[in-house]
Amino acid sequence: MVVVAVVIALVVGIGFFLVIYGVNHLLAPDEEVMGRLHRYVPGVEARPEEPGTSPLVSRVDRAIERQGFAQRLARDLARADIKMTAGEFLILQTLATGAGGIAGYFLSGENLLLGFIGLAAGYFVPRLWLSRRIAARLGAFNSQLPGTIDLLSNSLRAGYSLLQAMETVSREAPEPTASEFKRVVREVGLGLSPEQALDHLVRRMQSDDLELMVTAINIQHEVGGDLSRILDSIAHTIRERVRIKGEIATLTAQQVISGYIISALPILLGLVLYLINREYIMGVFEGIFICIPITGALMIIVAFLIIRRITAIEV
Repeated sequence: MVVVAVVIALVVGIGFFLVIYGVNHLLAPDEEVMGRLHRYVPGVEARPEEPGTSPLVSRVDRAIERQGFAQRLARDLARADIKMTAGEFLILQTLATGAGGIAGYFLSGENLLLGFIGLAAGYFVPRLWLSRRIAARLGAFNSQLPGTIDLLSNSLRAGYSLLQAMETVSREAPEPTASEFKRVVREVGLGLSPEQALDHLVRRMQSDDLELMVTAINIQHEVGGDLSRILDSIAHTIRERVRIKGEIATLTAQQVISGYIISALPILLGLVLYLINREYIMGVFEGIFICIPITGALMIIVAFLIIRRITAIEV
């Protein structure tokens, strides 16, 4: 039965792919018609698309480009350094939602509740992946920030201007610092002031330590002073903060891991029982007994959030 369900899920997944491919083909512009129109009416031509962008993605991007959620999603994709548009991510999320719902429904023996659970899981998995990418990139950027500030300070002390110092960082620093400062230098080259480009960097990375550095640079630009000494002091402050955060993470590691293990244990036990005796465990999802897994899931979520709250110590 499980093999049949897997085969059905694969067939439905292939069907989803064929539907997307067909819609993409139908939405493709007719190059011959557009060429004839452009020959007689030069102003009539298709909106230029980026190379390699499908018509379906372009239609979705144009439909959501003025929506607030699309702008937030595009900012999050840029923060995670994922080379996707908001439309591409929404299409991926839609496919993952459908695949999760179908897999949950058929693998559970056509249980509607587990089908909805698979639907929710397919919807949230891309978002969780995006959040993890953002957190990992922000963590790497923050860990590199003291060395970045030292490089800026030494460059300024050697006689470089602020823009030249940032260009040095974009060449010498590791990723993701190098790519972010390359973008700052590119924005300045396109006509923005260094202060505006750095403000854009703060909005992308959303780092308190970076905001402290940018604020010091902006104040120095207004009132003057020795920027290299100010940056040295900021680098020392950030290093001490990173050291204290590391000590706190060491002291709370056992509690954090315990929270993950305790939260995952009932789910893993349920999967083991499903593999051993499927009919026995599926009885919990029928009739009035459905209250048991729902209540258990809510209690697991609440307990996990409480443990995370206790171990999240701000510095």
